[in-house]
Amino acid sequence: MPVAMGFWGQREAQQRWQQVLVSPLVEPDEPTADLFRPVDGLDFRLTVPRLGYSEVVREGVGLAVLAMGPGRYPETAWPGRPGDVGVAAHNLYWQPFGDLKRGDEIVLEARYGLFRYRITGSQVVSARDGWILDPAPDRQLTLTTSQPEWAGPFATRRVAIFAQEVPPSAD
Repeated sequence: MPVAMGFWGQREAQQRWQQVLVSPLVEPDEPTADLFRPVDGLDFRLTVPRLGYSEVVREGVGLAVLAMGPGRYPETAWPGRPGDVGVAAHNLYWQPFGDLKRGDEIVLEARYGLFRYRITGSQVVSARDGWILDPAPDRQLTLTTSQPEWAGPFATRRVAIFAQEVPPSAD
């Protein structure tokens, strides 16, 4: 039942994200509106073209958020901004991510633009290894999920996938 709720929640998030994208980015009476904030709890869409994966990322990494799909660590950067964008998901949602390789592309679609990242590597770390989300001077992406798969919230390890933003002019 939680799996079905998660997939239903992602479907609703996808539909809502389409509405967010067609709405004006900044209202005329709010010239300084902050684009780097969630809208209805939604942050951006994460796409892995090689895997045919595309899901909306919500704000937060609490149990309720991760039951619905991927979530952004609130203390991390936003796509296209300096620092490390940190995204977590239950491994149920990211099972195909085990097939990712160095050089694979990940695209983050925010309300303010598209940002491409290339995978630079991955590592299995302790669940307590907070260094994987340390602020960075450049633009990075870190995806995390629990390991072993069967352990769920009791997992003692995390798989971390690291990626670097590709400058817009690079091919």
